[in-house]
Order: sequence, then C-alpha cells, then structure tokens
Amino acid sequence: MPASTAPDSPVDYQRLFRSLPDNFLLMKPDATIVDNTDSHVAASLKSREEAVGRTLFEAYPSVDQNQGDIIAASHEHVRQHLEPHAMPVIRYDLARPAEQGGGFEEMYWQATHYPLLDEQGNLEYILQRTQNITAQHRAAQEAERAQAALAESQDRTRFVLENLPVLIWTANAAGDRDFFNQRWLAFTGRTAEEQMGMEWSTSIHPDDRERVLAAWKNSVETGTTYQVEYRLRRHDGQYRWVLVRATPRRDAQGAINLWVGGGTDIHEQRQMVQELLTANETQAELAEQSYQLYQKAENQRETFHNLFMQAPAMICILRGPEHRYEFVNPVYQQIFPHRELLGHTVAEVLPEVKDQGIIEILDKVYQTGETFFGNELKLQLERDASKELKDTYFNFTYQQFRENGEPAGITVFAYEVTDLVRARQALERLGNAAGN
Repeated sequence: MPASTAPDSPVDYQRLFRSLPDNFLLMKPDATIVDNTDSHVAASLKSREEAVGRTLFEAYPSVDQNQGDIIAASHEHVRQHLEPHAMPVIRYDLARPAEQGGGFEEMYWQATHYPLLDEQGNLEYILQRTQNITAQHRAAQEAERAQAALAESQDRTRFVLENLPVLIWTANAAGDRDFFNQRWLAFTGRTAEEQMGMEWSTSIHPDDRERVLAAWKNSVETGTTYQVEYRLRRHDGQYRWVLVRATPRRDAQGAINLWVGGGTDIHEQRQMVQELLTANETQAELAEQSYQLYQKAENQRETFHNLFMQAPAMICILRGPEHRYEFVNPVYQQIFPHRELLGHTVAEVLPEVKDQGIIEILDKVYQTGETFFGNELKLQLERDASKELKDTYFNFTYQQFRENGEPAGITVFAYEVTDLVRARQALERLGNAAGN
C-alpha cells in the first residue's frame, strides 16, 4: 500500500499579509483599520496595537486639514466607483521617537487605494498601499529650483544682452553670425533672419566691406581678437561709423565654439576729428593728439576706478534718496563679508544702523548738501554672520554729489580706527592706574 501523506497545514494568511515587503493597510469601508503589514508599522513609526480598531484618521491624524480631505476624497472615490484610486503626493510628517531626538520629520507620500469586493461584488475592504517618496520629492523640488535658477539666469543674461547700449552679436566657430540683440536690429532696421550667416556684411559701406571681411576672416582663422572701425548703414540709410570688437570663447580643449562681439556708434567722435583735421593743415598731428586725448581720458577713468578699488580707505557710492549701494570697493566690502551690498539700500543690508542715527545723517546730507564729518564715531555692527554686534570706530565723510544740478547721491570715504581708539583707551587706563 502506498504510504499515507499528512494533510497540508492550513496557510496562515494573516502572517503572510503582515510579512508582505510593502506598506499595506487594510481597512473596512468606513476606514476602520483591520490590519497592516510589518513594513507599514515600521514606516509609520506607530505600533499595530495603536492603529488596529481605530479609523485611519484617528490612528494617523492629518498634519494639515487639506491632506485629510484628499485622503477622504480618495476613499469616497473607491466606495462610489469600486475602482483603484491613486492620490496626489501629500505631506505627512511623522513624530520621531524620543530616543531619536523627538520632534517631527518632514515626509512625503504616494498612496493608492484598492477596493476588495465580496462574492456579491460589494465593497468589503479598502486596501491602502503607501510609498515613502520623500527622497524623490525633494530631488524633484531641488531640480525645479535648479531649473528655475537656470531660467532666471538665462532670462537675466538675455535681458542684459537686449538692453545694453551696445550693438551685440554672436557668431559660431566658422564665423557665421547667429544672434543680434535688439539694439543691432533697431540700428540696422533689418530682421535677424536678413543678417544671419554673412548677410550682415551687406550693411557695411562698400568702401569698407573688403577691409572688414578680411579682418574678420583673419580673426576666425587665427583666433585673435577682432577689432575694426567701419561705416554701417543705419535704418534711415545713413552710414555711421562704428567701432566693433569681438573675442572668442574656447572650450576645455581650447577650441573656439563661440564669438561674442559688440559695436559702439563713434560717428560723432570720428566726425569731430575729421572736422579738426579739415580745419588744420597738420592733420596727422591733430589726429594723433585727438587719439591721445581719447586714450588719456580712458586711462584717467581706469586710473580713478583702480584707485578707488585699491585704496586703503573704505569707499562707496550711495545712489538716490533711499541710499542704494551703487559702488563698493573691496575694503568697504571686507567690513561685511557675509552681506551682498550692491543694489541694496543701507537700511536693507545694515538694519542695525537704523537705530544708531546713520540713516538720519544720510538723509540730511542728501537733502541739504551739507557735508558730514565723523570723527571716531562708534557704531555697533554685525561684522560676520554671528548676529553679534561689535563696537567699531570710524573716521568718515558723507558728501553729496549732484547730477544735472540735482542731488543724485552720497559719496562715502571712511577709515576704521577701532584699533587706534582701543589702544588710546588702554593707554588712558594705564595712565589712570599709574596716577592712582
């Protein structure tokens, strides 16, 4: 006789359910919790005994009422349509155990509700499958922020290119023009499509065209800076002298992948020089003198700029009645290395000085034109990001400057004398101690 076999042991489906490797929560149609998987217990940071027998909203109260409404709406969809329903991403923060520091941890979840029907096709249970997508959600948010920052940067660059008072264009490595800013298009009166490639050259004066194209060809072939003066036809048909300069951009291997050029209308300057040459027999000498004067003016401007940038004193320019930083030299910026000054008002970036009378002094200088001299004036400033105010002493001058006869802003020259004041105070204390 064949050997007898023992009957199969009954399957413990509850144990199997609880051991499923996913976050499942089994509920009655009214959201009363019947059971959940071990994975769900671990993810929710709440024991099974605290959840089973209670409704979903009692066991896991929503942090935000809107999130609870979303969950309730998903349940109602399953009850009405007897079909699965995937909820949108919701935020549900979990309370950390005391041994983990306590408090709440910001978390994001994706949940789907499935209907479980009885033999008659009626809804018997709602099965919730929950996924912790906090990492993916934060990655998506970071990607969105990065994309927004990139878009802002591109928009800012485009705005600068379109609004600079310069005729700007770009060309590819082969020398074909592929972009013109609005200033160039408005000057020539031609569309961008009409000037792409080498078609831009048809706006050059016929007497200058060969020379200009030869210079451009040489720069493209050699990679040297391109700089020429020529007559460019304006939208009204007049040829205007322009000074054009372009430099190449190179990739990591040193190959040119872009040319960026800018043109400036110098017609009046050229015309003035020509009139001087015509009126004087020593044309060559006057041309040289005129060029040298131009260079001298440029050198002086650069010299003064470098002087301000390299001066050991604190120098800045505050524009307008709101005292907005227009220029700040490195020495001034070093006082506040953690703050961005340019483009902001004094009150915005140095809020601690508002109660120390500085804004009132600036207002008075701007309104009256009376120069203010400060000698060893003590200010309490936040010199770093510690939020600690430190006594700092300055000798400084606030002087109004005017444009077109009207107040335009304030020039600030200052020296920090904190060490000097403290040294003198120390000597005074030593002297007083010796006298006693």
